[in-house]
Amino acid sequence: MVFLKSIRPAAAAVALITAGLPKDLDIENKTSIQGAAKTIAAGTMQYYPGDKDKYVDLAPPYYWWECGAMFGAMLDYSHYVGDHSYDPVISTALLAQTGPNFDYMLPSHYGQEGNDDQAFWGFAVMTAAERNFPQPNPNIPSWLQMSENIFNSLSSRWNVSACGGGLLWQIFATNPNGLDYRNSVSNGGLFQIAARLARATGNQTYADWATKVWDWTTGIGMIDENYNVFDGASSKENCSKINPQSYSYSHGIYLYGAAVMANVTGDDIWVERTKGLMQGAEWFFNPYSNATDIMYERQCEKSGTCNTDMRSFKGYLSRFMFATARMLPELVGPVYKLLGASAMGASQACTGGQDGTTCGQRWYAGGFDGMVGLGEQMCALEVIQGLLAIQSPPPLKGDQIKTVRTFT
Repeated sequence: MVFLKSIRPAAAAVALITAGLPKDLDIENKTSIQGAAKTIAAGTMQYYPGDKDKYVDLAPPYYWWECGAMFGAMLDYSHYVGDHSYDPVISTALLAQTGPNFDYMLPSHYGQEGNDDQAFWGFAVMTAAERNFPQPNPNIPSWLQMSENIFNSLSSRWNVSACGGGLLWQIFATNPNGLDYRNSVSNGGLFQIAARLARATGNQTYADWATKVWDWTTGIGMIDENYNVFDGASSKENCSKINPQSYSYSHGIYLYGAAVMANVTGDDIWVERTKGLMQGAEWFFNPYSNATDIMYERQCEKSGTCNTDMRSFKGYLSRFMFATARMLPELVGPVYKLLGASAMGASQACTGGQDGTTCGQRWYAGGFDGMVGLGEQMCALEVIQGLLAIQSPPPLKGDQIKTVRTFT
């Protein structure tokens, strides 16, 4: 394929972006990518019951964390596609969930909020800061300040009672499932947020924390010498036995954190780590010999055992692979080789429903597979809209970051 710098420019202005059929996607044409993304974004937002005036939780079976993940995807949609029509809805939702200490520790969700849940809202808030996304409420801190609050909240729970440190999966005793489990997604969330804050603020403390989390993760074997990212380990066994399951979202979280550290420090060791994780990510591609470079959720997709959460995981690997290419340009080729093919597969999977644009799960199926849900919509949206990442403005940092009160 021809990579993004060579994509044929859109003929119409941003305001005239029109929806297109995903099945007609041309990955070398910006207008086509915008049109397909617009259609899939509309399908994604059909799952959200709120509006620009009021936040409403997603209906079951979707948990609170996935709503934060969804708005992270929609922030990318606004930035990459250039369609700002959802911006007031996104802002209202993010500002409604800040919690009393503006750190996304929300009492109404204590029953289900773990460290990983807070991190996913943190990814969205950090993205808003890095793009000067409108924050119209002067009574609430800036996106950047709230990102720092989230970091402070997460890092305050670094637990040295076993395993030499690390974050537990869960936070509250009322949700004991996971209180003895240290998982890669929670620790990866702290790692990535620390790395991004190091870049955004120039504060060495954040870079030191990112290094600390990385060293701990690799030290206990949660990331191995081949850059596989495993799910977690039990505190009861002092993390001596690593759970060998591996999921795409955890891999993507660490990948992008390492890429940001490579960008911040310029150190060869972080470049090497990023490239290693990029090679490790190939484990989530090529499900069959005739499905070259197509992404799949290896742990569960082919067996049909992915739960509701898992059905959204590919979207986050796509998101963070595209973001990695923006931080480390030498990876543009490998990233777009894999995700270009995956985007084409996803476009053919988005041919279901009465409208012929509902997205399915298996991108290697050659068409719609009957699996429908928010996860399927988000995954397709992320892998298609991300094709525009490399020609979009990079994340802001330092004095570039401002508080913007009005919408475009």
